[in-house]
Amino acid sequence: MNKAEFKAWDKISRENPFNVTITEKIDGTNACVIIEGGEIVGVQSRKRLITPDDDNYGFARWVEENKIELVSLGDGYHYGEWAGLGIQKNPHNLPEKQFFLFNTFRWNPLNPNTPKCCKVVPFLFAGMLTHETVPLLIKNLIETYPPNQNPEGVVVYYHAFRKYTKHTIKFPDGKWLSKQI
Repeated sequence: MNKAEFKAWDKISRENPFNVTITEKIDGTNACVIIEGGEIVGVQSRKRLITPDDDNYGFARWVEENKIELVSLGDGYHYGEWAGLGIQKNPHNLPEKQFFLFNTFRWNPLNPNTPKCCKVVPFLFAGMLTHETVPLLIKNLIETYPPNQNPEGVVVYYHAFRKYTKHTIKFPDGKWLSKQI
């Protein structure tokens, strides 16, 4: 009769689910550097592994050219946005392609260990999310862009759930929210 394995009910978090970090959604293409044992063992786009010979907007070639500096990211999967000239709309008018790391908890401009060849997605807000937070941040973001340029949106990270949601500015009909505010 005692052949069953005991499995306790998971603890229920006391953390407020609306504690968030919000960053700008960069308009580019998803990219990742994979490091194991202090070596780069892979490079990927959103849907596949890539190489300099079978690349995605030159990201794998860029990783190869910057591998000595990139290994300082440490072991793991380092996700980010590959953005700049020739990729999507380039609303930041970047003169060259750049890799923006997503992990603002580990990488930021004040962290001396952030590789010089990498940027970090722009940090916008940390704190308790209200129904006004995202619309206000989007409105402020739009107002910081020069005329005829539009940011893509924001990404909200929910600490309690360890999940992300994205909020793009473009409506399904193709009209920009900035024209409607």
